[in-house]
Amino acid sequence: MPGHDQTADATTLARLLDDRWTCRQFRPDPVPRATIEALLRLAQRTPSWCNTQPWQVTVTEGAGTDRFRKELLEHIQTAGAEPDLPFPAQYTGAYRDRRKACGLQLYESVGVVKGDQAGTMRQMVRNFELFDAPHVAIITTEDDLGVYGAVDCGLYIGNFLLGAQALGLGAAPQAALATYAPFLHSHFGIPAQRKVVAGISFGYPDREHAVNGFRTARADLDEVVSWRTD
Repeated sequence: MPGHDQTADATTLARLLDDRWTCRQFRPDPVPRATIEALLRLAQRTPSWCNTQPWQVTVTEGAGTDRFRKELLEHIQTAGAEPDLPFPAQYTGAYRDRRKACGLQLYESVGVVKGDQAGTMRQMVRNFELFDAPHVAIITTEDDLGVYGAVDCGLYIGNFLLGAQALGLGAAPQAALATYAPFLHSHFGIPAQRKVVAGISFGYPDREHAVNGFRTARADLDEVVSWRTD
């Protein structure tokens, strides 16, 4: 577009990407409905295969979040893992190393030392307490659309996270919630043909909490990009 400052756009996008982090402690203040709708409108601009827009989103607020949190915590005490979509079979090589580094940073931030099984379990359970977030969004895809429907939902989640950052919100994408897919189907009345991809806890971040103080690294381009010139 003539006269349009693309450099400024790239700078803004880089800032949002650089500043975004996974929030693991939220303030209790609810986000106004108008702000949530603004966030959802941003995420709705996500591109998808043939413009299928396979995502459906269930958003909680108020008593809806409180009841979900309470009943989910009760459920995980006795239920086993049963995700709709297969979880990673294993982590090896660089993927294992990156996952381990992230875990070490997380546990160090909250004072959990290696071998502290009770502390590790307590931090794991924080996922199902939604990190005290006042809202959660459950993202589902249509079963018939297969893996590419889930890929499109992944794009949606990425844009949701950037939208939250742009609006001054914190967000935590959580595959952990999808671990208990049958409960989510039952609790929210999600039809069987809809498959749970992930949840996103969101709200205003508690910037003073230590768990929100660490940042993960990103691999250099030469680790992930191959050039072919002939």
